Amino acid sequence: MSSNLRVVSTTQLLSSFVFDVERRTVSDGLVTFDRDVVTHRGAVAILAVDDEGRVGVISQYRVTINRLLVEIPAGTIDPDESDTLAVAQRELREELGVIATTWELLGRTLNSPGWTNQVMHVFLATGVTKGERSPIGPEEEQSTLDWWTVDDVRQYLRSSEPIDATTAFAFSQFLLRYER
Repeated sequence: MSSNLRVVSTTQLLSSFVFDVERRTVSDGLVTFDRDVVTHRGAVAILAVDDEGRVGVISQYRVTINRLLVEIPAGTIDPDESDTLAVAQRELREELGVIATTWELLGRTLNSPGWTNQVMHVFLATGVTKGERSPIGPEEEQSTLDWWTVDDVRQYLRSSEPIDATTAFAFSQFLLRYER
């Protein structure tokens, strides 16, 4: 399968701290159409597993869905950052108050390629030492932390509640490695 479609022009519609919105004109020479795309610098997410085989989760308010959501720690790559591991280490300290001695890249996922180019770099962090958090922003400041067992994760994945896709991916990796 091949396609001759390509972006032939781009118009910026919105610029914000976290993302931009562009209108992209696409053509193959015969068909031309527009698509609005959210562009994003990328982000990291961390599956932190303690020595007891539990995964660290954060429950925080998400304005997009107007409710609390359980997630693994995650954060946006800042404009001056290029080392995704360093970003993951920073986010883990900020959100869970944890440092880890062992890091492994579990994969890179596209959150929703139909409308955004955001790439999520998902890491496994083990050998964790728990310390003090340094949450940033009102959502993180009001968030709560927990450490879930394999049974907790399995139950959450089977619930009828919508689940963050990155967390679902990381939890599936967690179950593959730690479920007995």
